[in-house]
Amino acid sequence: MLTSADKRAAFKKLHESGCFIIPNPFDVGSAKALQHLGFKALASTSAGFAWTLAKADNRVTVDDVCDHLAAICAAVEIPVNADFEDGFAHEPDKVGVNVARAVKTGVAGLSIEDYTGDNAKPLFDRALAVDRIKAARQAIDADNSGVLLTGRCEAFLRGQKDLNLVIDRLTAYADAGADCLYAPGIATAEEISAVVKAVHPKPVNLLVGAAGPSLKDAGALGVRRISVGGALARMAWAGFMKASKEMAEQGTFTEFAHGYPGGELNKMFSG
Repeated sequence: MLTSADKRAAFKKLHESGCFIIPNPFDVGSAKALQHLGFKALASTSAGFAWTLAKADNRVTVDDVCDHLAAICAAVEIPVNADFEDGFAHEPDKVGVNVARAVKTGVAGLSIEDYTGDNAKPLFDRALAVDRIKAARQAIDADNSGVLLTGRCEAFLRGQKDLNLVIDRLTAYADAGADCLYAPGIATAEEISAVVKAVHPKPVNLLVGAAGPSLKDAGALGVRRISVGGALARMAWAGFMKASKEMAEQGTFTEFAHGYPGGELNKMFSG
């Protein structure tokens, strides 16, 4: 049984060279399945987890998330990175308190984003956003946990497609103590390369959803890790909704023929 310290050391090692995929399970079963497939690390998904609770993304509590993270970390022998949203607080000191709670779940890393939750003013003021990263860094370092901190700029996802703004914020987050940088929504080779160059030598996380570069191509651009956000959860829901709608609307059951074999699932989870 690997300790949290073992997993954190392994996670940091993964960030030293090459490019790896860090897929996003949404519950314990999907986490164990991804481990079974040979992935070296996992990342939680705020949206995927929220949907399991019949809630919209960004509508779960810090208690919900910490319980979820603890369950996944206990279930797998590989590192888990937490999508810790906005730290579940606006004020830096409260972000620090919540980050300290997340560290105790056993995560190997966590991200803090600069989205306010208010679409009228989606990003925290730059100075406040930087202070929030500093508070997360201090909370992580308070007990020498070794948890890897990712600073995340939400500008592209929130309709502010200003690459200069993104780079300015990511470099500031790096200076504030972020170990890894992440700007979900950047997609072109030019955007990705610009971000990688700006924060070098710190690693960059790239979000890939329905389209995006392959692992090989992302690595060639200098990306260190690729996550998929809620994409796997959406795929699971796609199969569920398609079969359920067929039953509800047509009274037929043909979609079940496309289900994953139950025997294979039992075999995978019996180990």
